[in-house]
Amino acid sequence: MFQVSLKIEKRMKGQGKNSMIISSSERIKRKFIEALKILMESEPLDRITVTEIVNVCQVTRPTFYRYFKDKYDLVNWYFDILAQKSFRQMGVSLSLREGLVKKFQLMMEERVFFSSAFSSSAQNCLIDYDYECIYQFYREVIHKKNVDFLTPEIDFLLRMYCHGSIFMTAEWTKNNMILTPEEISDRLLDALPPKLYELLKDL
Repeated sequence: MFQVSLKIEKRMKGQGKNSMIISSSERIKRKFIEALKILMESEPLDRITVTEIVNVCQVTRPTFYRYFKDKYDLVNWYFDILAQKSFRQMGVSLSLREGLVKKFQLMMEERVFFSSAFSSSAQNCLIDYDYECIYQFYREVIHKKNVDFLTPEIDFLLRMYCHGSIFMTAEWTKNNMILTPEEISDRLLDALPPKLYELLKDL
């Protein structure tokens, strides 16, 4: 266990100089996620327990629950960090395609983590969380353009597309990410219903 703790510290130091100036709460959250990543190397997410995570981190269970309600909440918190660097930058610093490519590039860098996370179908799992994230993001984009554009028909198409997009993302992670980030991004864009594409193409 001591060797694992050293491995976590080494990984955190390797994240760059900014890791030296983050708050103590942010540091413990990152420690939890690094512990989870290590555990995922040998067992699936659904079998990993909070007890295992805190034992690796050498902290108590109440410390974990001070920040997260369960291990899936921890996974979703980490996914949010990725989202802020990728698809939530669409229309800000990235285009629609660039945001998707960035998302899949970051996921590919964390292949073991996301393959395990997207294999879970438990309550509060990443599949459900990712769906809500992209659905709400695209919905807000359309709403900001013109509230009248968000008709029941468009909302139906959006929900259908988001469900399909997440299903194919999960399949991509579980099939060893054979497609490149550019290839899967282009295929997801090709699958956009024409009426949705017209509303999102300017991102």
